[in-house]
Amino acid sequence: MDTISYFKERFEKLQTNNVDAHIKDMRDEAFTEFEQTGIPTVKHEEWKYTRINDFFNKDYHFTTDLKEQSFTVSDLSTLQLPGHEDANLIVFVNGHFHEELSHTRSDELEILSLQSAAGHDKYASIVKEHLGHSADYHKDGINALNTAFIQEGVFVHVFKSRTASHPIYLYNITDARNGNIFAQPRSLVHVAQNAQVQMVETFVTIGADESFTNQVIELVVEKDAILDLYKIQNDEANSKVVSTTHVHQIGKSVANVVTVCLNGGLIRNNLNMVMSAEYCEANLFGLYLGDNQTHIDNHTVVDNRQPNCLSNELYKGVLNGNSTGVFNGKIFVRQIAQKTNAYQSNRNILLSENASVNAKPQLEIFADDVKCSHGCTVGSLDEDALFYMRSRGIEEKTATSLLLHGFALDVLEKIKHENVRTFVEGLVTKKLDL
Repeated sequence: MDTISYFKERFEKLQTNNVDAHIKDMRDEAFTEFEQTGIPTVKHEEWKYTRINDFFNKDYHFTTDLKEQSFTVSDLSTLQLPGHEDANLIVFVNGHFHEELSHTRSDELEILSLQSAAGHDKYASIVKEHLGHSADYHKDGINALNTAFIQEGVFVHVFKSRTASHPIYLYNITDARNGNIFAQPRSLVHVAQNAQVQMVETFVTIGADESFTNQVIELVVEKDAILDLYKIQNDEANSKVVSTTHVHQIGKSVANVVTVCLNGGLIRNNLNMVMSAEYCEANLFGLYLGDNQTHIDNHTVVDNRQPNCLSNELYKGVLNGNSTGVFNGKIFVRQIAQKTNAYQSNRNILLSENASVNAKPQLEIFADDVKCSHGCTVGSLDEDALFYMRSRGIEEKTATSLLLHGFALDVLEKIKHENVRTFVEGLVTKKLDL
């Protein structure tokens, strides 16, 4: 059975379930799009350096009706991030939102299933307006596939003029102990006017079988709101992840996203920052550390749709072994978006002859009164700095580790949550202790 037929059979089964009419219509349209475009291949310009279609030849367990019941609270306890006792917990297992494993501690926000929010008097209009907005920026089958199979997703609403007293920890867990798993988590987060929230995402695979996670999270940020999102990817070699993060700033607001990629078989991150109001600020920071056969691909889009917006983007990579890295960063400045300030930088260090990186910074500017810049560097460790440290009696291994830590520091320091920053710094230290 080919890929399209395989998913069509499961899609038809899914459509027999009760679902909100708007979500059902979205799923129908998305599956039609998937049938037309299929899984992207390297012939697709946006997927030129990342091959995922081969993974769909595997026999995956694709859950469309039942949650994974074998995953328990005791399993979750071994995967918790530091500070989880003082955090709101959202738990996905094999792409399904598990309310019984999740927990809301903050009075300033509400966490519901996406289906419940779609039928809620207060939230239905938000879901209808913003769910699926990422499809405007991803005209490919992998994004459409997630939308076609929306089920048991999650909706988060941060109340107007409130600051969440606890961060949100979102766990994307794949339980591959009893077969290959294909998971598709879906989330919609709404940060209301003058609200503020911190979110932490993590991806974890348990079990030795293959896992493929196709995740989409869409975040809406209203006027005077502040969003801090930290994405931590420290998974296993048997995991493949395509993660789409779509931030839509619909009012003057600040959105900060820090992405740290440490381990995994294949990692593809799509990050969109869409500034649809004047005086928005967007900050994108990324650190990716590859070794062995790991493939890490970061695609970013910063879309300046209104005047007087500011964006800062800094992505840094350290690649060792046979690992490969990809950075594709696009900045769009629409004709109306005068007085835009947009900065982008990508820096890479290759530690082995077999490591490689493909970088493609891009600017598309249709306004004439802007300040925009982009740059990219690929090279080895600074030999002069290494020699200086060696001449002061520091061993080569220690000197190399110190230089790499210094290289990573200006990304790590952007993580404002102390427990999370300390945790990530520990992971990075372990990774860079060459």
